[in-house]
Amino acid sequence: MPVDDVMPDHTLQPLKTLAEQLPGLLFQLHRSPGGHMHFPYLVGSGRRLLGVAPERLAGDASLAFEQLDETDYPRWMASIERSARWQTPLMGKFRLSTREGHDRWIAVRAQPEEVESGTLWHGIMLDISEQVAEEERLRLLSDTDSLTGLANRRKLLQRLDEEISLSNRHALPLSLVILDLDHFKHINDSWGHLKGDDVLINLAHYIRDLLRREDFLGRLGGEEFALVLPLTARGNAENLAERLRERIAAHDFALEDGKITVSMGIAEHRVGEDRNRLLERADSNLYAAKHQGRNQVVASR
Repeated sequence: MPVDDVMPDHTLQPLKTLAEQLPGLLFQLHRSPGGHMHFPYLVGSGRRLLGVAPERLAGDASLAFEQLDETDYPRWMASIERSARWQTPLMGKFRLSTREGHDRWIAVRAQPEEVESGTLWHGIMLDISEQVAEEERLRLLSDTDSLTGLANRRKLLQRLDEEISLSNRHALPLSLVILDLDHFKHINDSWGHLKGDDVLINLAHYIRDLLRREDFLGRLGGEEFALVLPLTARGNAENLAERLRERIAAHDFALEDGKITVSMGIAEHRVGEDRNRLLERADSNLYAAKHQGRNQVVASR
């Protein structure tokens, strides 16, 4: 039953004082057999955590739940339903969309209790927005090439593995393009590594802006990049790569003695083929493009 109904004021006040030190809320959530929910008890330093005055939530919990992110709302309602039906703990995290347009992340842990009037949860809510933001920052750092801002080698290979799995499972076309900047050592030797870095950054951004939404670009290392092209057979991959090569060769990258060019090797995925073999074939075609004079595209099945 609600805390206020069983605890005298002189006992309840110390609990409220302690709760005010929490970065969140202590709560009771009641759900009637008909599905109506309200918060009979809500106390803590984050009394505005849910974006609605506690007095209003005492009558209608949906005022808070309707602010849930649209992808979280059905999941969270299903979690409440399961917890009530099986009397299992209610645990998880969800996002509230604030009026300022930001997401506020809230973690919940609560224990249900069957009562005469329905189900009563006793639990805690904590604002974990800063923790989630820090986790996302660290994830991006682990996935991102620090120089170009593209996916790094680890993330690129992870995405390639995912697309290979889809290709194998559903017999979908998939192509891989490995792209290498021609005469990059000359750029570094002539203008220094800072200028070389500048060229890599500008090239990465230029290529990214020319790609389709479904294409995935990452940096393999040095002056070498890779394009993962889902739902793309060899012929279409060649056409895309050739357009890229022409556009790059014509673009002004602010080099004093001329333009830059790239060489590309393409391999279309074979059903059952693993990542290493696909990379080897694309790399072999890149080597052929370099050997045949650079500034060209070489492809194979």
